[in-house]
Amino acid sequence: MLPLDGHVHSEWSWDAFAGDMEATCARAVELGLPAVAFTEHVDHTRWLVSEGALDPRARGDHKGDTFVPGPLAVESYLGTVERCRDRFPGLTVLSGVELGEPHWHAEAVARVLAAGPLDRVLGSLHSLPEGAYAAEPPELYRRRDAAEVVRSYLAELAVMVAQTETFEVLAHLDYPLRHWPTAAGPFEVGAFEDAFRHALRTLAGTGRVLEVNTKGPMLPELVGWWREEGGRVVTFGSDAHEPAALGHRLGEAVAMVESFGFRPGRHPYDRWTLPG
Repeated sequence: MLPLDGHVHSEWSWDAFAGDMEATCARAVELGLPAVAFTEHVDHTRWLVSEGALDPRARGDHKGDTFVPGPLAVESYLGTVERCRDRFPGLTVLSGVELGEPHWHAEAVARVLAAGPLDRVLGSLHSLPEGAYAAEPPELYRRRDAAEVVRSYLAELAVMVAQTETFEVLAHLDYPLRHWPTAAGPFEVGAFEDAFRHALRTLAGTGRVLEVNTKGPMLPELVGWWREEGGRVVTFGSDAHEPAALGHRLGEAVAMVESFGFRPGRHPYDRWTLPG
């Protein structure tokens, strides 16, 4: 049986242009997924964006060469979750958020978390400081050496983990690799082992959870280093922004974490852990 898809976006995320919570739930039933967690974006960082780089459908405040995503309407979002629970009684539908750079926005994050009950809270790093603002990897790769971007990202990731306890699960550790520039040559994960291990060791020391995100390259080395650095729990997430992407490569991810000794819990929506 496939596990919970624990990282999914619907129409309530500012960048899920084809998101549809009800259609995603219907797709989950079709796939035989036992559960799905809608972890909608909560981003407060203002990003630098080059001309033409921002999708015009993005919801938020676009001023000059900067953009800050629009807020999550928590009450309305939770209402949609309840409707989906009523419509799909055989599917476990979990609520949640994906907090972007939560260590930079403590007060704003606290207000969101207090706005309603949430079953899953993910933490993610989407950007790095760049001048007076910040920038995501595609923009950073235009401005900096590619290897420096990845190392800086992993260093800031460790800082985020150390500075805030607002999230339970670290999302997409490999986020910059989705955008690795072709001009930089093939990505060699071994060249960044020390930086990855530092971030993983910091996370493991807090007793939190590593997400195996199936939207990125899904490198087995990262799961192996996670275990070696003391990590004991993983979860899975497709990072789907539309119904058709739900559950993408989950079977492959399950086989990978099983090869490192992680096993499912009693319930299909439980996190996977190391026995003993």
